[in-house]
Amino acid sequence: MSLEFLWYIPNQVTPGHRGEPVTAGHNSLDTLTAHARALEEHGWRGALLGAGWGRPDTFTVATALAARTTTFEPLIAVRPGYWRPANFAAAAATLDHLTGGRVRVNIVSGKDDLGAYGDAEGDQAHRYARTREFLQLVRRLWTEEHVSYTGEHFSVTGSTVAPRIEPRDGRRHPKLYFGGASPAAERVAATEADVQLFWGEPLDGVRERIERLTALGAELGRAHAPLEFGLRITTLVRDTTEEAWADAEAKVAEMARAQGTTPQNPHRQTAVGQQRLLDLAARGEVLDDNLYTTPGRFGGGGAATTWLVGSAQDVARSLRRYAELGITHFVLSDTPYLREIRRQGEQLLPLLRA
Repeated sequence: MSLEFLWYIPNQVTPGHRGEPVTAGHNSLDTLTAHARALEEHGWRGALLGAGWGRPDTFTVATALAARTTTFEPLIAVRPGYWRPANFAAAAATLDHLTGGRVRVNIVSGKDDLGAYGDAEGDQAHRYARTREFLQLVRRLWTEEHVSYTGEHFSVTGSTVAPRIEPRDGRRHPKLYFGGASPAAERVAATEADVQLFWGEPLDGVRERIERLTALGAELGRAHAPLEFGLRITTLVRDTTEEAWADAEAKVAEMARAQGTTPQNPHRQTAVGQQRLLDLAARGEVLDDNLYTTPGRFGGGGAATTWLVGSAQDVARSLRRYAELGITHFVLSDTPYLREIRRQGEQLLPLLRA
């Protein structure tokens, strides 16, 4: 299977995301469009757009960027509860129709300010049971007509989405990406997702999770095409290895000055995937040659918790090792975003496609 390379577009209200220096109009349509068009011009397939209350609505941003581009594919993060399945299935089918099949979807089940939009949830089992139903129902609405479904969390009667999703090059519908490392999340991924996204763990951790999810899918009777796997990570690429490490250490030093003390992640005890990343620092500052764990000690979260650091050749070698394990979807990023879209598109992607 061929490898796919996406980036990250920071649809944020507050400037300065992960050290991004652009402040004036940082989230204007012109600025974000410049990112999307640069991605088209430098070999990227598209970009992940994050979701969460208190930031621009992800679907609206994705629609605006799709309208101003020709090949850019938005990976749109959505939350069950913020959306109901039928409403989302119809909106995504419409955008997929208007863009000629450029929609991808990332289902997010993590914590959010649910009360701000009238949502509520119970424990972890409740949250992932709801996510499972959301995935099941959206997929059926995209591939069947006159759908009736009665679940614990969602239901529809005689529902047909229009316009219909058009199969394209073997793709029946937009790919459904999913993340999560808890046992409950992995059971959902193994049976219902198209792509499982991992954070930047060492190779041995990713290998173990791929093996476990593959076995789990067989055990639980997965009914869909084989689960694919992706990696979401920060890639700090510079012209030389020495320059990359000097910049990485300078960035971490600035993070330490800004934080003052080691921050406490509010989801450290509940987000299993984030916990796994934060715990890596105990194994060493650098793992697998160039996986830098120190950023997580000073405020790096999610994809910014660990970084792959080095020259384009160093980072390409590391990413190829993940590909050898079965990773086929890569979602990369570094700041300044626009500069790094160009640099990594010109220096890194050709090595990975060689």
